[in-house]
Amino acid sequence: MAEIFALVLPFFGLIVLGYGAGKIVRQPVEALGWMNIFIIYIALPALFFQLLSKTPIEKLTEWSYIVGSSASTYIIFGFMFAVSLWHYRAIPRATITGLAAAYGNIGYMGPGLALLAFGASAAVPVALIFAFENALHFAIVPALMALSGTVDRSPGALAFDVVKRILLHPFILATIVGVGAAALEATPPLAVERLLDYLANAAAPCALFVMGVTLALRPLRRVPVELSLIVPLKLVVHPLLCWVVLSAMGNFDPVWIQSAILLAALPTATNVFVLAQQYNVWAERASASVLVTTAASVVTVTAILWLMRTGSVPVDLFP
Repeated sequence: MAEIFALVLPFFGLIVLGYGAGKIVRQPVEALGWMNIFIIYIALPALFFQLLSKTPIEKLTEWSYIVGSSASTYIIFGFMFAVSLWHYRAIPRATITGLAAAYGNIGYMGPGLALLAFGASAAVPVALIFAFENALHFAIVPALMALSGTVDRSPGALAFDVVKRILLHPFILATIVGVGAAALEATPPLAVERLLDYLANAAAPCALFVMGVTLALRPLRRVPVELSLIVPLKLVVHPLLCWVVLSAMGNFDPVWIQSAILLAALPTATNVFVLAQQYNVWAERASASVLVTTAASVVTVTAILWLMRTGSVPVDLFP
């Protein structure tokens, strides 16, 4: 257990330090602008490129793994979406609550924690899950908002915007370039390689610190009733479902299954709040979802890591 705490506490400690800094040093949320640009457009893309470019290309085409991990996410999304739609009869609200229950913080928290927990062999499954799940999110959210009438745009303009957002997202661009480098077995010059290493090493600490500051600057004013369902769905049901689905779909490397379970167990992504603000739907409650699931994940993620690292449960349910 001491090993698990040694792994998890420094990781969540960065979030706590950021949260404390945000409470003590009173700066507006806009002050994070350049740091967010560094993380999203430079550091994390460098990390994804470094991980993927060094991976044999045959490992990057595990379609059954991609389908299985994405399916578990969208089963959770679909369930929460249906419950919210039945109760409130509003597609925009149902979309954001569905995301809160299914869209984990796989960009800021996923790579750093998975690599610390499982080593470099976790890099490929993390990058695959991130790339394909984000591509789906970028497509589904605008489509549902357009269906509800929240977005007043022609179908052609909407489709163009969706494709552009997917292809030009820095994480997905880095994934595409990394896969291309792996296929060509290309390596950058030594100076560039070292620069990419510096940037990749900075990605997780900076992202977690900024996440803590962001949480501090969005105080919890009220707890939405939907959190009674969102919290267990995101932190418990989602990783359990991912475990079952991947075990049933194929004979994957244990680290790949563990990486998917860990990513499924991560708290609600801060991007859910960003999307809620963008569409002016459920924004304050989305912020509460991020804060509450992040706090609760200290316990649930630690427990899941302990179960996996100690071998208390089988990695594959159907070997």
